[in-house]
Amino acid sequence: MLPASGKFVVARLGGTRTTDANQVFYDFSDSFFFPSYFGWNWDALSDCLRDLHWLPADGYLVIVDNAPQLLPDSAPDQRTLFRVLAHAVRHWSGAGGRPEGRSVPFTVLLLCDHEEEAVHLRQAVYQALHETR
Repeated sequence: MLPASGKFVVARLGGTRTTDANQVFYDFSDSFFFPSYFGWNWDALSDCLRDLHWLPADGYLVIVDNAPQLLPDSAPDQRTLFRVLAHAVRHWSGAGGRPEGRSVPFTVLLLCDHEEEAVHLRQAVYQALHETR
């Protein structure tokens, strides 16, 4: 749950639209106003999502509609995206070197239309977070 007040950044992405890594990079860059030095690769996405100094907020929320449709032709890229998002969630949940010494909510909601999609998506996320690179 988000706190009752403050400045929050909400990024809404469409899973059916996000069919390749380049679209993932574009959607996140567009939603979070990434700086011009964004490197358009997975490491750069991870770095920017864990920085966000150009977009200070009391919390961040990423909503992915039709999440099972994310990167349908590249399971490795889908797993990498889940790891990048999990890394950002973990980073923001700690003090993360923030001067205030407090955590900031960084929440990711992966939305599905059907229970069987949710089961498959949970398995994919679990696998991504527990496999070795």
